[in-house]
Amino acid sequence: MRAAGLAMALCLMTSGVSLGAVTIPPDGSGSVQAQTGGSPSRLPALTAEFSTEEGSNEYLNGQGTAQNTQEAGQTAVPQIKSDAAVLYDATHDRVLYEKNADAQHYPASITKLMTALLVLEHCSLSDTVTFSQSAVTNLESGAVTLGVKAGDQFTVEQCLYGLLLKSANEIANGLAEHVSGSVSSFADLMNQKAASLGCTGTHFVNPNGLNDPNHYTTARDMALIAEAAFENPTLCRIASTVNYDFPATASVPSVRKLTMGHKMVNPNNKEYYYEGIVGGKTGYTSLAGNTLVTCVERNGTRLIAVILKSRQTHYADTKALLDYGFSLSQAGETGTSGIQTGGTSGPGGSGSTSGPAGTSGHCRWVQDASGWRFVKTDGSYAAGECLKINGEIYCFKQDTYMVSSGWYQIDGIWYYFRSSGGLATSRWVETNGMWYYVDENGALFTGGTTPDGYRVDENGVWIR
Repeated sequence: MRAAGLAMALCLMTSGVSLGAVTIPPDGSGSVQAQTGGSPSRLPALTAEFSTEEGSNEYLNGQGTAQNTQEAGQTAVPQIKSDAAVLYDATHDRVLYEKNADAQHYPASITKLMTALLVLEHCSLSDTVTFSQSAVTNLESGAVTLGVKAGDQFTVEQCLYGLLLKSANEIANGLAEHVSGSVSSFADLMNQKAASLGCTGTHFVNPNGLNDPNHYTTARDMALIAEAAFENPTLCRIASTVNYDFPATASVPSVRKLTMGHKMVNPNNKEYYYEGIVGGKTGYTSLAGNTLVTCVERNGTRLIAVILKSRQTHYADTKALLDYGFSLSQAGETGTSGIQTGGTSGPGGSGSTSGPAGTSGHCRWVQDASGWRFVKTDGSYAAGECLKINGEIYCFKQDTYMVSSGWYQIDGIWYYFRSSGGLATSRWVETNGMWYYVDENGALFTGGTTPDGYRVDENGVWIR
């Protein structure tokens, strides 16, 4: 049964009562017991909406935004021209930058990162892939191919080079059929994997990313997929290869020389090469525009940049994001949360900004040894309330500190707060080997079928 909406039900503990994180016990029952004391007091769940973009110094009420000025010495936030972008610090699990991170866009061929990951999880590199007639013909006009014909055979490893360097679409189809028997069954596997990674705005219908209205993702979801993909050392090896000789066949008797399409991977490309590259994937269709995923690691920090719906600015935007992220790392800052025009600071990838709470005129995040607090436009700290800030809901205890990550039982209902501090909504959460779903209001879903078609028991545990 669905819990009452957050707007009606969410409340915090009264002053003097600690609202501590709670975890679901690993006893297999999935039952959750409160670890907080006292009685909750009912508070408005959402008392105001804020933006830390530059603009007017007001609460968001349809008339304007609340201003935030960049603090002196803070790393400048890049101006990204692509429609959507995310810069994710995979080492420290924080988003350093986001722009329209949850807007759904066509991914084009960056889809193939998910395809490659699943192939590597289900196949041996030496497996033989035999291409069917449907694999080599189920393509749209103008799709990139390697000229593979029905009956051609290659190893999985050879196919992965064709997939990630050439971005050959019939290769994706052949691999999908090899793993799951059909493209549609493989798409189901892709969607299951996406859900398990925490993706909430993604749906796949094919393994190659060719245009389909039901094939879409978000920049945030794509960062999660890329993180998982680049944790696979074989995928990293292939996705960072510059040149590869694809073997000849009876239908194509000459060796096909493949070159990595991602320009930042090639050290001979003086204009675009990026030091520390782990791997990446390009994408383009007329509907998707340019898409790009790039993974780079320097000095122990791994960054993932995702670009969606670009108009030929995908490399410049990616470089700007990566430069920004590594500058933050060198400066000891923790990032800027997703606002294009402001020097935003906040949890989950937001650098600490200093300044007394009594300073009125702009809202901002402030961090100290005890955690994160939020200064509202009237100069006061948020306390005993929930605020919508840059599109995310954050909750603050009476002591003014933000509720941190983990499970919390609030007014008898369980909620999950992400590592960024934001309330998790419409997504799966793994805890102690069990999967739980939180609904669109953030409440634990129990005793029914989730929107994506999975059954959960009365304790909220996915019934496998």
